[in-house]
Amino acid sequence: MSMGKTRSYLQEYDALGDDAKAKTALASSLIRTDWRGFFKELREQRPIFKTPGFTFVTKFADVTEVLSRESIFTVRPYAPKMDPVVGPFMLARDDTPINWREKGIMQAVLRPEDLPQVRERAGRIADESLNEAATQGRIEAVSKLGRYVPIRIVGDYFGFPGPDLESMYRWSKATQTDMFKNLPNDPAIHEAALEAGREMKQYLTELLAEKRASVAKNGDAAQDVFARLVRTQFPSEIEFNDDRILTNLMGLLVGSGETTSQAIVQSLEQILLRSDVHAEAAEAAKDPDTTRFDRYVWEGLRLNPINPLVFRLSVQDYTVAAGTERETLIPAGTLVFACTASAVFDEDVVPNPEEFRTDRPDFISFHFGFGHHTCLGRYVGSAIVPETVRRILLRPGVKLFPAPEGSINFLEGPFPESFLVAFGDRT
Repeated sequence: MSMGKTRSYLQEYDALGDDAKAKTALASSLIRTDWRGFFKELREQRPIFKTPGFTFVTKFADVTEVLSRESIFTVRPYAPKMDPVVGPFMLARDDTPINWREKGIMQAVLRPEDLPQVRERAGRIADESLNEAATQGRIEAVSKLGRYVPIRIVGDYFGFPGPDLESMYRWSKATQTDMFKNLPNDPAIHEAALEAGREMKQYLTELLAEKRASVAKNGDAAQDVFARLVRTQFPSEIEFNDDRILTNLMGLLVGSGETTSQAIVQSLEQILLRSDVHAEAAEAAKDPDTTRFDRYVWEGLRLNPINPLVFRLSVQDYTVAAGTERETLIPAGTLVFACTASAVFDEDVVPNPEEFRTDRPDFISFHFGFGHHTCLGRYVGSAIVPETVRRILLRPGVKLFPAPEGSINFLEGPFPESFLVAFGDRT
């Protein structure tokens, strides 16, 4: 709850009486303005909270229960946003043939053996940007690191460089905003995503012909993900044709841009906000074995996650937390908000959740989703995010500027737009 607040959020909500529209609007606004305080009150008083528009699930056990039952709590609401933009996509499907088949194909071409090279490449790209900014003694971490590094990796490793960086940024932001943030179904936001999809498909169709010619000429020398897909000969009954290749390439960009940028800048800010943690993390960054350092990044992101929740649609009646005092029937047709950002502050599972601790077990993390819909790119993201943060913490004199420049600014949008960080020239 906000400092100095004399009345609880739930009291404000209850005072609205039968005004369903106002109740839904208040609950929605609290997610944006004080999700931590709002979720804390819900966990303590109404852990499964029904509103006229949706139902919140806030306890760790209940969030994992919902996300573990994909046949009951489905991702169907994503399909009307995703399919017109990139084509029928596995992320908007639950346990279906397209999800089973295409997830397996993409996991095969995103080889775990590539990760050391991906991490090294991310660090090199971050260093290039830091070197360029060194003479100014500052770097705008969203545009020069958060967005820049992952989009360069999309080009270098996935084989999807785009016509220019600005187009890639626009395509990434337009699609992620519509698919994951446009719950009110703003038609202008959806149209921007559709236009991004049309442009991506046109670009990738031309690039596919170039890839095919390159593969014919160079064979196995072409090692990016796009080239691997082109080199693979799928029997017709597998139903993985050129359209499916393009859909999955577009999906890689959709999943790589804004959320990775957000993870980089938000974890970095949480580390820099704590002088003792910053000193420890900077020391750990010097170790060639990055295992210890990475824990600082993921704990920072736990304290300020990229998404407060994920949503699912219940397709049958189901009782969540059956046998407990909070057991609640979720009727079919309910939009359910699984509040992952709340779950990682649940004291039943996470001791002293307000503390920054690097000894927490991995299982409490929702950084890359949970269960059946765990992010396809989790291992690539696990290389890019901490290595980008590590490279800046290796620089001398890293510190936050005073607010507002030194605070992450969303500019009233869904993703970080600016975050200024000071650092010195390592020479």
